[in-house]
Amino acid sequence: MALLRLLPPEPAHSVALACLRLGLAPTAAAPDPMLANRLWGRDFPSPLGLAAGFDKNGQAIDAALRLGFGFVEIGSVTPRPQAGNKRPRLFRLAADQAVINRMGFNNQGAEQVALHLAARRHNGIVGVNLGKNSDSPDAVADYVEGARQLGPLADYLVINVSSPNTPGLRALQSKAPLQTLIGAVRDVLAGWTKPPPLLLKIAPDLTLGDRADIAEIALGGALSGLIICNTTTARPDSLRSALASQSGGLSGQPLFGPATQLLADMYRLTDGKLPLIGTGGIGSAAQAYAKVRAGASLLQLYSALVFRGPALIDEVTRGLADLLRRDGWRSLAAAVGADHRQ
Repeated sequence: MALLRLLPPEPAHSVALACLRLGLAPTAAAPDPMLANRLWGRDFPSPLGLAAGFDKNGQAIDAALRLGFGFVEIGSVTPRPQAGNKRPRLFRLAADQAVINRMGFNNQGAEQVALHLAARRHNGIVGVNLGKNSDSPDAVADYVEGARQLGPLADYLVINVSSPNTPGLRALQSKAPLQTLIGAVRDVLAGWTKPPPLLLKIAPDLTLGDRADIAEIALGGALSGLIICNTTTARPDSLRSALASQSGGLSGQPLFGPATQLLADMYRLTDGKLPLIGTGGIGSAAQAYAKVRAGASLLQLYSALVFRGPALIDEVTRGLADLLRRDGWRSLAAAVGADHRQ
């Protein structure tokens, strides 16, 4: 980790991914049975997953699972290959334990990612996060094409309309365009014998009206779950790094508070009836537990790995199991949304 931090952020990320692909990473012990959770007919050995953004092209899924993650989400994947935005586009804010990125959905495209998914040798739960090409005139067609190509190879699909780094993308979170988009993707999945669950990843910067609209859409049966949340365009006054003024999405520790509040809001707005994946700022077992109590059935992290490395995965999962036992819970599922029942 010390050597990686001597490299600029994007080359360091490429080296870390290459190390995983080459098997140069530890293999974790089996997770504590206390952490097992069953959702959408799938058994998650641990609630802690790797968020989208690290392995955009699905090249190191099996290696990431061996690190101790209970599931891995790849992407965002666009129908056609895309170079993304101009470099530099990834920034470490070490003083804030945060990251700013304006990557712009750089990836190899759905066809190549499908080959990577088909070539996997081991079982494990894998989600695929779908995006649109930045120059596409038809966003709906892009998500439909991504679902068509990658849905048969995914344990769940994610519609990502919440990245701040593709112009106009977040406008798709408004009620009418979102209903159209979700409906079109669901039409593709409807003819399949075993369609994957369809989730929506939302932004932390939503208005109260947008939050209510998304909850209404989700409760109407259009979605199987929500991922809460993507990076933020906000810049808290607490930021100390000189890089804080860089444009793009902010993630890491400064996002923990607003992301967890949004998680609690969406749990309340959906009456606890919809599985939620809590992400944004997790860097400790206590923060993971706070997400569970706020309403998360599953968790994801990524930015904290930049500063803490893969040892953090075991630290969080072991600590989470200890906290569940300390408070008398018999299972992870029993603790989900506990703060709303007090």
